[in-house]
Amino acid sequence: MLDALQGYHQIILALEDRKRVNLISSVGTFCYVAMPLGLKNVGATYQHLIDMPVKSKDAKNHVTDLEETFNVLRSYRLKLNPGNCTFGVQGGCFFGFMVTQIGIEANALKIKAILDMKAPTNVDEVQTLTGRIIVLSHFISKVTQKSLSFFKVLRKAKNF
Repeated sequence: MLDALQGYHQIILALEDRKRVNLISSVGTFCYVAMPLGLKNVGATYQHLIDMPVKSKDAKNHVTDLEETFNVLRSYRLKLNPGNCTFGVQGGCFFGFMVTQIGIEANALKIKAILDMKAPTNVDEVQTLTGRIIVLSHFISKVTQKSLSFFKVLRKAKNF
């Protein structure tokens, strides 16, 4: 798993987009060269850059695959945080999910967060619970039916 360093400031804006993202001050008008915070899709763009898995079919090809990846990163002048990079592992946490040789699994920490919650006593706590359930919805069969009562509470904003 490769981890990008300095986040948003490494994402260079395309020349044609720079004129759309400018800063007006008393000194003059300036165009951003790198992606600034606050743009609509910055979070989604950066999420794909912050953690980059390099998967290889076998151990023999892994070094070659890493070299290719490093060459692409170098061509875009992207820097990595070596302290947060992990090499030669069979799986790990990626976008909040556990990725293994078997496939994608629910993150045990997210499951534990739900199990450790007290029963909700107000609308805010129901919102917290439903948010946590939605994150794990890919792994829960018939999640809509099972959590319908929570959403009804939110829709009617009942006190209970």
